[in-house]
Amino acid sequence: MISKKTKYAMKALVALARNGDNGSMTIMEIAEQEKIPKKFLETILLDLRKQGILKSKIGIGGGYYLLMKPKDIILARVLRGIDGPIAMLPCVSLNFYERCEDCTDEVTCGIRQTFIEVRDATLKILSETTLADILKKEDRLKALKIKKK
Repeated sequence: MISKKTKYAMKALVALARNGDNGSMTIMEIAEQEKIPKKFLETILLDLRKQGILKSKIGIGGGYYLLMKPKDIILARVLRGIDGPIAMLPCVSLNFYERCEDCTDEVTCGIRQTFIEVRDATLKILSETTLADILKKEDRLKALKIKKK
């Protein structure tokens, strides 16, 4: 499961991407639009800025804006930058590997092998999905919803 922090980070990124060329958005605007607690959002936006995904400007017309194009913001990067490992077990993590304390033999561990497959499938989706893809999916889903009415 992803953390609430990562989910809020993705919601904030979607809001900023939707805002596009309309300039920056303030923390308050994003917080109200996406129903994210303001204090929590401040921390999240700072993390995204440190990752090089966002930029901020101070003063009149200030706020946050995307430093990268939505097509270049890969979900795996966002998730790792906020939550760390994508793998559900430390012994299958590519970037944060740790041997499980109770493991007797990693080579023959069926649990480990199963979660390697889970990691690989999850990583494939997250590595191939961008912020632009999320926007397209939302647009498609909204169009279907309107059609059904």
